[in-house]
Amino acid sequence: MTPLSILRRLTVAGALAGAGVTTYAMTEARAYTLRRVRVPALPPGSPELRVLHLSDVHMTPGQTRKQAWLRDLADLEPDLVVDTGDNLAHRDAVPVVLDSLGPLLDVPGVFVLGSNDYFEPTLRNPFRYLLPDDGRRHTNVPQLPWRELRAALSGAGWADLTNAKAALEVRGLRLAFAGVDDPHLGYDRLDEVAGPAETDADLRVGVAHAPYLRVLDRFVADGYDAILAGHTHGGQVCLPGFGALTTNCDIEPARARGLHRHPAASAPGDPGSSWLHVSAGLGTSPYARIRVACRPEATLLTLVGTEGSSPRPRP
Repeated sequence: MTPLSILRRLTVAGALAGAGVTTYAMTEARAYTLRRVRVPALPPGSPELRVLHLSDVHMTPGQTRKQAWLRDLADLEPDLVVDTGDNLAHRDAVPVVLDSLGPLLDVPGVFVLGSNDYFEPTLRNPFRYLLPDDGRRHTNVPQLPWRELRAALSGAGWADLTNAKAALEVRGLRLAFAGVDDPHLGYDRLDEVAGPAETDADLRVGVAHAPYLRVLDRFVADGYDAILAGHTHGGQVCLPGFGALTTNCDIEPARARGLHRHPAASAPGDPGSSWLHVSAGLGTSPYARIRVACRPEATLLTLVGTEGSSPRPRP
């Protein structure tokens, strides 16, 4: 066999391998998955609270399979919905998102917005995502109809946590929330929600689109029991057995998705720590609909009482 024929065979093999990986990554991006997680975050003796965490839907009108899957989540009959932003990926997506949420809009809910609710997605080099953040934000593009989305979600009764606090009564429990606008864009105004969490609440929850450490640290210092965020896409491209390569923010890749503690080294019941749930989200950029070892997800968090634990000290 000549060197030229060997080179040709290697080229063909490489092309076939690349095509196989691409096909897998495109299939993975459409393998919508429901995660179920149990979180001991309520006072002892509390009824269970079923919380549906949605994030990073990145909806376009043509994504009918995603729309149908999202619509079916209403069958879970959650007690509360928490939406951590990036619902949109197209200027005509607001009515599609609302239709896909369907009966979930009748459930008590809270929400914040993300950068992709504000600005149109653009075609970018996907490999830049794996490089260190250079601080540039793509805000010199047309805005999406975020005001329409925000008004519709608020009009349905969901609490808008854009640099704001709110309280809800759900299943006889008082829930206190604090939320910030998108930290990835620097829109968070922590001074507007800073201060001790409501001491009389049965559960205190901090909400943000992107889990930047400055936001997590502030919520922990103010005494929030749990923090919910998205943005990372779980790394989007992960290595089996290793995990995420990047997070697109300053949280470490080991906590790019799933349930953890913050600070990371703390254990349940440690004073000055909180539960942290980071959703890997349901979508991708419409220009790079791929995921590797990181299926799109929604999460049903079942919050239960901390039986056998001492009440957590409050500030």
